[in-house]
Amino acid sequence: MADLRKAILVTYPVEQVIKEAISLADAAGYSIIRSVTQRQITKSRYGVGRGKAEELKGLVEELKPDVIIFDEVLKPTQLYNLASLCKVEIVDRERLILEIFELRASTTESQIQIKLAQLRYDMARAREKVRLARAGEQPGFYGLGKYEADVYFLDIRRRAAVLKKKLEKEETRRQLHRNQRARAGLPTVSLAGYTSAGKTTLFNALTGETKVTGQGVFTTLSTFTRSIDLQGSKVLINDTVGFISKLPAYMIDAFKSTLDELTYASLVLLVLDTSEQVDEIAIKLASSLDVIKEFEVPDTRIIYVLNKVDLTSVEDAFDKAGQLGILDTKRAIPVSAKTGYNINQLKNMTRSMLFKAESWDEISGRQAEEGA
Repeated sequence: MADLRKAILVTYPVEQVIKEAISLADAAGYSIIRSVTQRQITKSRYGVGRGKAEELKGLVEELKPDVIIFDEVLKPTQLYNLASLCKVEIVDRERLILEIFELRASTTESQIQIKLAQLRYDMARAREKVRLARAGEQPGFYGLGKYEADVYFLDIRRRAAVLKKKLEKEETRRQLHRNQRARAGLPTVSLAGYTSAGKTTLFNALTGETKVTGQGVFTTLSTFTRSIDLQGSKVLINDTVGFISKLPAYMIDAFKSTLDELTYASLVLLVLDTSEQVDEIAIKLASSLDVIKEFEVPDTRIIYVLNKVDLTSVEDAFDKAGQLGILDTKRAIPVSAKTGYNINQLKNMTRSMLFKAESWDEISGRQAEEGA
């Protein structure tokens, strides 16, 4: 894309972390022209040490990037110090994620959630931003204009309160839909998992829908619900927002009404990308389970969907599931949402757990007999 903004990335020297940071940058519309790594990027003055900060300054002069993307949460003073030294805009991890959310929001609810998250990001930094602007140096730094500290802070709180009321109306509407489903006696299955694991592709495979999918992170920011027929039993399927490591609590809170579907789900399909290295899957699995636990979903209500076996193999997926400690649950199943491999078996397993029609051992046995 010709309109991508050029960025220098500052991150940790860990392959999976670098890969995720580049993916986030790409999703936000940035092209990484140089990566700079350091084991410690939370140091007091610049996030990185003085020597590395000077190195960044030299790279900015040489490469002329639009921004420096810092793959960590920075304090306002750190943002200011680094921006002042390098004479370029600094985008930290939280702001980067918020930029992606803003680009991907497509429903009224997700747009409200994102505006609220942006205000909470600003609120946490408001007083310090004003103090820095008063100190002098770049007029209008952080876009403060002529706001005084208290006025600025109160304005953020007022706008956040208005958005909360709007969000409450959306939550009420969603709860009414839940109540209608409960009265109809329809069980609900929620898809969950790390962003880019293939949840939306699986949603399409299960429902016959054609929702937009992509390699980019956060393709889905809103819950979509469709019904499917499982051998004569009607079931509702939800696709939810993807998880990501180090997602701040206030962002999870902003999307609480969307993720609340997990609490009310009869079953959660936790989608894992088994084409990745096992240590990478382990990090993402732990990150996903941390969020799921926030919504008090018991492990017995989780099916582990070992997705993307078309990019690896069934044997490899089972081997990785064994290393991850989820194979013994007998609730792990290899699939390819892209090719349709084992989708019918996943439906059988889902029906079995929802309606107790037969055990998964019986399904597995029948599957073996059929040569599936």
